[in-house]
Amino acid sequence: MIKRLSTLLPVIAGVLCLTFALLHMVPGDPVDVMLGESASAADRQLLKAQLGLDQPLYVQLGQYVANILQGDFGVSIHTQTPITQLLATAYPATLILAVTALSIGLLIGIPLGIWSALKAGHWQDVMVTMVSIRLAAMPAFWLGPVLMLVFAVWLGWLPVSGMGSPVAIILPAVTLGLGLSAILTRMTRTSLLEVLNEDYIRTARAKGLSERQVLLRHALRAALLPLVTIVGLQMGSLLAGAVITETIFSWNGIGRLLVDSIEKRDYPVTQACVLVIAFSYVLINQLTDLAYRWLDPRTRGAR
Repeated sequence: MIKRLSTLLPVIAGVLCLTFALLHMVPGDPVDVMLGESASAADRQLLKAQLGLDQPLYVQLGQYVANILQGDFGVSIHTQTPITQLLATAYPATLILAVTALSIGLLIGIPLGIWSALKAGHWQDVMVTMVSIRLAAMPAFWLGPVLMLVFAVWLGWLPVSGMGSPVAIILPAVTLGLGLSAILTRMTRTSLLEVLNEDYIRTARAKGLSERQVLLRHALRAALLPLVTIVGLQMGSLLAGAVITETIFSWNGIGRLLVDSIEKRDYPVTQACVLVIAFSYVLINQLTDLAYRWLDPRTRGAR
């Protein structure tokens, strides 16, 4: 466990350096955004000195890394708000959205996948396959506005955007969860069909067990095991991929904070958001791998 978790360090270091380099390659200057292009050269130079942007890039990177190692993400260039305070507000909102979307995906995807596997070759299986393929092909930037138009504008059942009420999470969570449910449906179906053809399933049937007992006591436990990896990967993707959905629905999570900071050239906030998202993604993947090894003893010897 210690060996695998130690691999997080070079990944996070690489993300940090790459993000720093790419941000400074993006056209635009935060000083121009803050002061306007009509500002005098003296005012621009003074603000650059105050923000530390007049230092060489390697000096800025070294100072930033030193601050990160001390747990200091710095302050926002524009609002002078501590970045830890911004993250403490935005990250829980993204986490709630991701967990809700994952729950929707599990509640829809796994039952549909089981039903599709049990009806393999029948019209029900074909119908589920067609629906899941179409859901998987719908991007969030298209599905989100469609759901907003139908359920918020036309029907008036749900808020258009924002976080003003508890039901405001429904549309963004469904937008993320439907695509995830399509993936889980296909994976559950494929995994269960493979298990149902195993010898120990035939043995269980030969012993006189009912199909319900064979499914619940033998097949499902083995079939759902590979989904642990898929769920972990998708949870990490939800945390990293909620940027578009949060922007569409004005959900004040870390994705929207990231977009706003990029538009304003707020380097410290952007770097902190990317670092937190990357760390969350890598950490969840590592924990998923450890959980899979714990659940399946056959993989514990693998490296």
